[in-house]
Amino acid sequence: MDALHTDLYQLTMAAGYFHRGMTSRVATCELFVRRLPRHRRFLVAMGLDRVVRYLEGLRFTDEQIAYLSAIPALADAMTPAFCSYLRSFRFHGDVWAVPEGTVFFPNEPLLRVTAPLIEAQLIETFALSAINHATAIASKAARVVLAAGDAGVMEFGTRRAHPEAALDAARAAYAVGCVGTSNVEAGMRFGIPVLGTAAHMWTMAHPTEEAAFESYVAVFPSAAILLIDTYDTLVGAARAAAIARDKLKGVRIDSGDLGALSVAVRRILDAAGCASAKIVASGDLNEHRIAELRRAGAPIDLYGVGTDLVTSIDAPSLGGVYKLVEIGGVEPGAAGERTPIAKFSEGKATLPGAHQVHRFHDQAGKLARDVIALDSEPLGAGAEPLLAPVMKRGARVAPPEGLDAIRSRVREQLGALPEAMRRIDDDPAPGAAFAVEVSPQLGALVETVRARVVAGAK
Repeated sequence: MDALHTDLYQLTMAAGYFHRGMTSRVATCELFVRRLPRHRRFLVAMGLDRVVRYLEGLRFTDEQIAYLSAIPALADAMTPAFCSYLRSFRFHGDVWAVPEGTVFFPNEPLLRVTAPLIEAQLIETFALSAINHATAIASKAARVVLAAGDAGVMEFGTRRAHPEAALDAARAAYAVGCVGTSNVEAGMRFGIPVLGTAAHMWTMAHPTEEAAFESYVAVFPSAAILLIDTYDTLVGAARAAAIARDKLKGVRIDSGDLGALSVAVRRILDAAGCASAKIVASGDLNEHRIAELRRAGAPIDLYGVGTDLVTSIDAPSLGGVYKLVEIGGVEPGAAGERTPIAKFSEGKATLPGAHQVHRFHDQAGKLARDVIALDSEPLGAGAEPLLAPVMKRGARVAPPEGLDAIRSRVREQLGALPEAMRRIDDDPAPGAAFAVEVSPQLGALVETVRARVVAGAK
């Protein structure tokens, strides 16, 4: 049912292409981010699998076609021939993409689509929706994970997001290094560890805190993590230790001075013989607060992060765009004339032609520079191409990648970031900007296309 998850103008343009006899034209479009959000030094690619699943199943039902026929802006174009075209619609294009979990930078294409013009047009909105959202959350989660160091981070912001967005957020957060999610549906759908205890309501529903703890341990003797800050955190910690004893897996603190309280709680637990019990902290946490707690030496084993993570609250939207870079008149993947296309609008210029991104590392294995080049342009020794084939003529070229593989890639990619780029402070810092260059051949093409456009405008 995702066919109508689009903007109306995608459908008006598709109908226009159909009626003007442009169905044989083949377009290459690329999805990229023009500039980093103000509080980011890098981004982490995510959302590709959602896009590929969409492309595999993209269909128009009779009910949807009937609805489109009733939209005034489309009514003139919804002829029997165009309705028949939509009824038999399938995606037949080729897709190249940066693998999920890859660190990337402005103007580098994440997704390259070569397909019949109508198909390339229709998928724009969904591709942007899926990739912009998942990448924004993954990039925020990466900062939180970096701040936490060797402590774990649990994503538990489902209640702060739309239900479908919460699922994508849980997947993105786990992919970049969170240890689990509170979202049970995400656990079942993606195989993510599901974590959680009880809320303050459990404690308040019992006559005393002792009764609440005793009841919880009785029901969950092998998974007793108790929320101890409903009334008095330190008294709660002592009660939890006395009641659960060797069954106590951990305690959660959700309010107050988390640094001071965690130190005092650790002492109480250790003195009571509960040295193996973990301390979980939550309550409006983000990467900055976690970094402060870590610097202060707070003995917190696991951080629960909700609102700030699932909304990427300091950079809640990502300005990814999807632009035509090349057009021709042959089948996807076939040899033939291709015309490079570019925009030269102020602040919104694009690069012409189909591209590849080549990455270079220094001798220590750290990221040194990226070069955006034409897709057929070799860059020599040491160049690591980032975009890889994902679909050929509408079919996957390989099975979907598992989250374990994506998590491993993220660890490697974050580890390769220069130290200045791993910092999570919001202020610009010397050396924080990463070098993204344009190859000489691509630079020359830009000027050639610019001259052609200027000549055509006269």
